[in-house]
Amino acid sequence: MLLGRVIGNVVCTMKNACLAGQRLLIVQPLDRNGTDNGHPVIALDSVGAGAGETIYWCRGREASFPFLPAELPADATIVGIV
Repeated sequence: MLLGRVIGNVVCTMKNACLAGQRLLIVQPLDRNGTDNGHPVIALDSVGAGAGETIYWCRGREASFPFLPAELPADATIVGIV
């Protein structure tokens, strides 16, 4: 898991049908000191995070695990609020 901060949300006019009803948020990765570390990423929200909150997020194959048994095309997912 990685540390990040929610800096905004994404508004989609069209998205994959599997993602219907799922929120997409913009996450700024953070280092261990809480400072920005890298470029922002778009992540699915599995916990109801909001703007300005510090969160845990994961990427890769594990990003789809919070939504099992559904198989969502996720590359990054918020999995916890700090």
